[in-house]
Amino acid sequence: MRRPIVLVPACQRQLGSHAWHMAQDKYLHAVLRGAGCMPLLLPALGLDADLDAALQIADGVMLTGSASNVDARLYGEDILHPDLPQDPARDATTLPLIRAALARQLPLLAICRGFQEVNVALGGSLHQAVHAVPGMMEHRENVLDPLARQYAPAHRIKLMPDGLLSRLLGGESEMMVNSLHGQGIARLADGLLVDALADDGLVEAYTVASAAGFTLAVQWHPEWQVEDNPQSMRLFGAFGQACRDYQEQQHRKKE
Repeated sequence: MRRPIVLVPACQRQLGSHAWHMAQDKYLHAVLRGAGCMPLLLPALGLDADLDAALQIADGVMLTGSASNVDARLYGEDILHPDLPQDPARDATTLPLIRAALARQLPLLAICRGFQEVNVALGGSLHQAVHAVPGMMEHRENVLDPLARQYAPAHRIKLMPDGLLSRLLGGESEMMVNSLHGQGIARLADGLLVDALADDGLVEAYTVASAAGFTLAVQWHPEWQVEDNPQSMRLFGAFGQACRDYQEQQHRKKE
């Protein structure tokens, strides 16, 4: 059988005089090498996107990180920092995509902005500036640092006993993760189960309770140099296997 196809929603960015639909190579590389699947970019077309057509050929969905923030108005708040980048085309594409993918029971992996998108799509809210919340630590990277330092392990997270991450990592109770985000979960959407917490209590990973198949959302960046990180390879490997299982199930239905 062909490699499973994983939809990767693109960001819309303005470069010079032209609008572009794009995704960073590290995410596509992680799908290809870590999950063993074929990444397929989904343009950020918003209401013009034919999500049904895209999902008919998909065996999984992965939501990437991005420099842009999810529009706070989507969870009932004013945008507190309008100087920070927004991506309304991506918001208008990913939020309905998330709901449609879950309805189809497609494997879903969400990273950083994607982690926040799933929460918002299902009715949760975000801290627009985690570092400004009393009791929360600094979760942002120093953008002046070289990339190797920005993506280096930054803090510990505690894994929930018997949670998905703990099972994937052979029963581990904690791990070190990188940290490159300014926003984070304020109210977890109904139906989401916490899978990992930072020491300050911020949600770092969750799953979808009602999902029959693989769903995992993480706030850190496991895609970074994925082949050099055994924990990240296990995570992407499990996602890839779920995509292969889904592909096989769909193949049997057509027989």
